[in-house]
Amino acid sequence: MSDIRLTRMANCAGCGAKLGAGTLARLLTDLPTIRDDNLIVGFDTSDDACVYKLDEKTALVQTLDFFPPIVDDPYLFGQIAACNALSDIYAMGGKPRLALNIMTVTKAMDEDAIKNILRGGYDKACEAGAIICGGHTINDESPKYGLSVTGFVELENLKTNSASKEGDVLILTKPLGAGILTTAAKAGMASEADTAEVIRYMTVLNRQSCENMLNYEVHSCTDVTGFGLMGHAFEMAHGSNVTIHIETAGIKYHPAAYEMASMGFIPDGAYKNRDYVGEHFTADETVPRAMLDILFDPQTSGGLLISVAEKDADKLLNDLHAHTNAAVIGYAAAQSDHDLIIT
Repeated sequence: MSDIRLTRMANCAGCGAKLGAGTLARLLTDLPTIRDDNLIVGFDTSDDACVYKLDEKTALVQTLDFFPPIVDDPYLFGQIAACNALSDIYAMGGKPRLALNIMTVTKAMDEDAIKNILRGGYDKACEAGAIICGGHTINDESPKYGLSVTGFVELENLKTNSASKEGDVLILTKPLGAGILTTAAKAGMASEADTAEVIRYMTVLNRQSCENMLNYEVHSCTDVTGFGLMGHAFEMAHGSNVTIHIETAGIKYHPAAYEMASMGFIPDGAYKNRDYVGEHFTADETVPRAMLDILFDPQTSGGLLISVAEKDADKLLNDLHAHTNAAVIGYAAAQSDHDLIIT
């Protein structure tokens, strides 16, 4: 295994490298598009993937995601990047089937490092039941890796991020704080144990969580990645015309993330996410600043945010607990002056 330090080759890491959601929304405004009634989900609702109807029962799901290294180990980087890309298919209720590599390499990277990144991606794609059929690799000043993924979804199972209903219970399947802790790790402040725990979660596919939710009345779903819990919850609330109440007492986060946030190890993406949500949220004055930082923290290969009918919430949570650290974090209510209310 190469001893190369991948994170030192990039000035940003993981999904924290994403262009800010507000900037992205402005850039996409007024771009020309082709109308097609079979395009069920496009970029207009800020959803996780596009969905194209194939017949009366099935649709194609397409997504793409790549980013600079969030860890130094090439194999783990490949796994995390692949998990993150595959997650968008699961967030739509689909099954990934085909994928293409997207990769940039630097002159400082040896062949072992490059091959181990690819091997990490191939192993996770195989675990997901998807076939990597090729891809594209170019030289660049910093390494990057990810996948373009094609999946399929039964139309009766299709989930979007914009169909939550009043009374729904919000469940999050992975703890928050990955961006904060990986930022601290890059500065040499996070312990090996804390870093290993974050990596363990980032390399877990959302496959089983997706399969669990399809057994119940789930109205909306999204995966929590670069826009943080607040950014993705805002898009869910705004698109669904509801107000989402986030109860911080139920939030699960990596324990060391709170301490690191209090010390100021906040990734730049968290500030972009705060700007994006802007005045669309209100927080109780008792909510600590470190907790708000965790809520805005950009996640990489984060969990699913599931909006489920109240009658099914306990049963779904019980199923999820067999393999995740899932928790109820809030609920959807009638639309009010703010899209998000934090208590």
